[in-house]
Amino acid sequence: MTTLVTAALAAQEAAVVPDTIRKWVQLGHLAPAGRRGRAHLFRLEDVFAAERATRRAHERRRGD
Repeated sequence: MTTLVTAALAAQEAAVVPDTIRKWVQLGHLAPAGRRGRAHLFRLEDVFAAERATRRAHERRRGD
């Protein structure tokens, strides 16, 4: 069984702020894997994949 985490814990694990997790969801880079009440829950592997993808896109835009 895959462990699901809150946006706050996902942000902590990916070394970003919780607003970044919400932004990734809004932009379609990350999809919630479940809910606990009103809170979205995420798989850490999805969070890390979104972080890698957004970092690569950012680096391409900057020309790094």
